[in-house]
Amino acid sequence: MDSYLFSMTDSAVLCTRARIDPRGPRFGGAISTVVLAIALIAIGTPLGAALIAWQTLVFGLGAFAGLRAQPYGILFRTFISPRLPAPAELEDSAPPRFAQLVGFAFLAVALLSVLLGSVLISAIAVAFALGAAFLNAAFNFCLGCEVFLLVKRLARSS
Repeated sequence: MDSYLFSMTDSAVLCTRARIDPRGPRFGGAISTVVLAIALIAIGTPLGAALIAWQTLVFGLGAFAGLRAQPYGILFRTFISPRLPAPAELEDSAPPRFAQLVGFAFLAVALLSVLLGSVLISAIAVAFALGAAFLNAAFNFCLGCEVFLLVKRLARSS
């Protein structure tokens, strides 16, 4: 079972929401990995600040407007998905959307820090977001999704 494809018991924990192609978030994770790696290398420069701002916007759209509004999701649905066979299963959109919120929080800290001149704090926040994006892209392990499911299970058991 992939890290965020759910069994029937896990699905019962989640609210009924839109179902998405599980390959979309992995594609977005790959693009995010590249953007964040370049941002980390260029931290403290206008390019680094611009990439952090861009990725903050991307995560914000995914978290607050929904995954259908997220630019990398739009690219996936428009150019990649039509060329692939239908996915074996769809996943609930709630865990990836929560992961977008977590990414947004880290990058909001990074953006604020870089704008205030604290390159070290910004670099640390970008590095954490980069690590999570890389796990998703390389190993199909969505750290934010796993945290979401853990919180839902803990809430159900209490």
